[in-house]
Amino acid sequence: MELNLIEINKQLKTKSPSEIVKWALGVSVKPVITTNFRPYESAILHVVTKEKSDINVIWCDTGYNTIKTYKHAEALITLLNLNIQLYVPKQTAAHRDVVLGLPDVNDPNHKLFTEQVKLEPFKRAMAAHQPDLWFTNLRQGQTAFRNSIDIVSKGADGILKVSPFYYHSDEKLDTYLEEHKLPNEFNYFDPTKQLENRECGLHA
Repeated sequence: MELNLIEINKQLKTKSPSEIVKWALGVSVKPVITTNFRPYESAILHVVTKEKSDINVIWCDTGYNTIKTYKHAEALITLLNLNIQLYVPKQTAAHRDVVLGLPDVNDPNHKLFTEQVKLEPFKRAMAAHQPDLWFTNLRQGQTAFRNSIDIVSKGADGILKVSPFYYHSDEKLDTYLEEHKLPNEFNYFDPTKQLENRECGLHA
């Protein structure tokens, strides 16, 4: 089925995140949601699993998360009864620390590091699940690339990407979390980005 994304995004712009999720599930056969348990992830996990409780939740754990992030992840997995599908790099962080370290973004080894800890596990996850739709928590204003997409976009792989909170500010997300009594955690580290406005590599 060919979708007119321009028209769809016009229609969805006035809809609530829950309504956007319901629309997306209506046009999808094999949806997935990805998470890294960064700040505000509880919102997207809540709004999607409220409509489809058994959806596959893909977590590509780099192995470099903070202690607080891991505790937050465990709490959310229990609270929302998440159907977690865990994917990790083929090499442990301890081993990589010895042979590669944690390369700066300007280091030639940074590309290899990103491939090992993020891109390869993600590609493996997508190959295993073969989704036709991918829920993400991308939002306008995060990076230049994310400003160029919309609520619904399509990647080069043909997978529909749906971001129910695309037009939400941090303040609006704070309100959503408060209304639904959801936890949040700001102690988060992405070893491949290092700068907040840098694209992580999965989306661009």
